[in-house]
Amino acid sequence: MESTQSTETRSTPSAPAPPAAHRPSELLLGATLALILLLWSFNYTAGKIALRHMGPLTLAPLRIELAALLMLALHSLRRERARFQRRDLWTFAYLGFLGVVLNQGCFMAGLNYTTSGRSVLTKALGPILILVFARAMKLESFTTPKIAGMALAFCGVMLLETEGGTVGHTSPMIGDAITFVSTMGFAVYSVLGKRILNTSRMGSYDSISLNAFVTVAAGIMLLPLAVHQAIVIDWKSVSWVGWGAMGYMAVGSSVGAYTLFYWVLKHLDASRVAAINYVQPFLVIVLSALFLGERPTGHLISGGVLVLVGVYFVERVSANGARLSKSEGPAA
Repeated sequence: MESTQSTETRSTPSAPAPPAAHRPSELLLGATLALILLLWSFNYTAGKIALRHMGPLTLAPLRIELAALLMLALHSLRRERARFQRRDLWTFAYLGFLGVVLNQGCFMAGLNYTTSGRSVLTKALGPILILVFARAMKLESFTTPKIAGMALAFCGVMLLETEGGTVGHTSPMIGDAITFVSTMGFAVYSVLGKRILNTSRMGSYDSISLNAFVTVAAGIMLLPLAVHQAIVIDWKSVSWVGWGAMGYMAVGSSVGAYTLFYWVLKHLDASRVAAINYVQPFLVIVLSALFLGERPTGHLISGGVLVLVGVYFVERVSANGARLSKSEGPAA
């Protein structure tokens, strides 16, 4: 949650739980969830490392092109796979733009100007924005607990933005603003995707096929920029560390974590899977301190607590107990 970005699936609702005889053990499911959490959390650290070696205009398109190729290969290698229907081209085009180009592109651009801790908290506002857009489309309603949660999250963001300091020579507020655009893109993508991808017309696509086609659509949009950057970049100036970090973002986060995520979602309730959203910000802060030397401040911790408590109210509490969505990982 390219995310924390809330947990909102890019696809159809999770399948019914399989028979108990075929269900993986709780230990295996728990270990897989922990691995997903680690893969998505380290994505922020990998992004900061990659940005030390190449600019966001190079990192974003090359990462997305690599992820598109890998997702397409994964889709092609499966024995039972959904076929692309030309009538769905426009749907995949605008979902690819919102969910990948805008979401992941602005995530990487914003990360260049802010810290990992601030970035993950801005991405954590995803459920708040999803609620706002869903309400605007008359898919959700505001309740008193949800309004209270939104107010708490807003106070947490305001507390975070009152903190001074710079990232390089730039105010981190610029990076936070760009990351907020990324979160908005993901929120609109989530609401539209929920409404469209659950229709009978789109029901023939499984989750891996959907992700592959959405990512490939984004890759096609960014192909001219990727080719241009590949021509102008000084390849010798980027060390193996930079390429390795970019490769991790594509392989470990965009492909590996999402594939494991959808497997787990087949066997666990979405509410249990969504719990990783509340752990990720603090794990990102710890990893950033260990690998990047970013030291958490009082504003960051206090603001983070307020944001996550607010998000909890928005996600978990509603008048009828229903949720807009299932679960989607927080990575971006």
